[in-house]
Amino acid sequence: MNDLLQKLMINATELTRNGQLQEATQAIQRALRGGASEVFGVSDPATPPPATRASIPSGEALVLDGLTRVIDPPPEIVEEILPEQSGVAVKEAVDLDSVEVDSPREERWLDGSFTHQGRTLAYKLYLPPGATGAAIAPRPMVVMLHGCTQGAADFATGTQMNALARDLGVVVLYPEQTQHANAQKCWNWFKPQHQQRGRGEPAVLAALAQTITAEHHVDAARVYVAGLSAGGAMADIVGRCYPDVFAAVGVHSGLPCGSATDVMTALSAMRSGSALAPSGGAGSPVPPTIVFHGDADATVHVSNGAAIIEAARKATGQTIGRMPSARTAEGHSGKGQRYTRTVYADEAGRSTAEYWQLHNAGHAWSGGSSRGSYTNPTGADASAEMLRFFLAHPLRA
Repeated sequence: MNDLLQKLMINATELTRNGQLQEATQAIQRALRGGASEVFGVSDPATPPPATRASIPSGEALVLDGLTRVIDPPPEIVEEILPEQSGVAVKEAVDLDSVEVDSPREERWLDGSFTHQGRTLAYKLYLPPGATGAAIAPRPMVVMLHGCTQGAADFATGTQMNALARDLGVVVLYPEQTQHANAQKCWNWFKPQHQQRGRGEPAVLAALAQTITAEHHVDAARVYVAGLSAGGAMADIVGRCYPDVFAAVGVHSGLPCGSATDVMTALSAMRSGSALAPSGGAGSPVPPTIVFHGDADATVHVSNGAAIIEAARKATGQTIGRMPSARTAEGHSGKGQRYTRTVYADEAGRSTAEYWQLHNAGHAWSGGSSRGSYTNPTGADASAEMLRFFLAHPLRA
């Protein structure tokens, strides 16, 4: 990251800590807009018109997410098999035209496989330019959890997280659910065995994050997790189960931890909100949390987004009536999508939760690229705002 980008990001972090959220957002947007052209001399290519969302047949009620389209982008690189490293089988993506002997490493897009407690996950890993070697400063990392029927490549394309991470020097990890574990490749957020520390999917995701942290020189105090729909629900679970691993959580169109214990309660929570109390209580450690949810979401009811925020607030002993420090602002994206953003702070003035209610928006990643599945290109840029929020919240001792 060049000096200008670094200065802009430091400025954004300081503004966020001082409660100047609008100014912080503008600072990070300036950094993100200028980064690609300034560092590489090019701008991002234009994306095609938004794809029309396919209707969901009534017979697919057990797809606990609603994502029914997978896009596999055309291959742009040649893959080279590398030796296994510490039990993690890795395939490195290499651009053969750009590799020179003795030249510094450019950005990399890796495939890998990880096994923990008898569970094996494939993953993709994005490493920004220079993110190798012990001589450089440790980098932050975001773990991105896809929705049902999606995959890592599709999710990366749709969210455009790699393009933003390139400019900010952020490592991005995309674990991929298996069809063996769930026929629709959903994370099993609705099963009790996957809602606990040390068990099931939370355990393997946390172990994978820690392994990548150790192997790729990631800053252990700046590891974050985010997800869409079923992936968002699992991100909330993983953050609550491992607040010592994940410094902050991002949930897009998801459900709160403990909102379901089986298929029937999951479907009920998706339709109208959960009748169950979210897991955890006052005093339970919960990482800072940012939530995006469309108020026209017909797949996961918008009340679930508000419930995630309320559970996070209660876990720190906060209630709606006792929070005069909550700040609400109306706004709209550059393409006209309206939103309401509410920021909650603790007694010391530090932001602990941020809620973006996206008006007239459905079940799709806000501000994403139409080249990926289930995105809303006209919305506020959820990827950029999550990165802003994350980088302002390193893990506190």
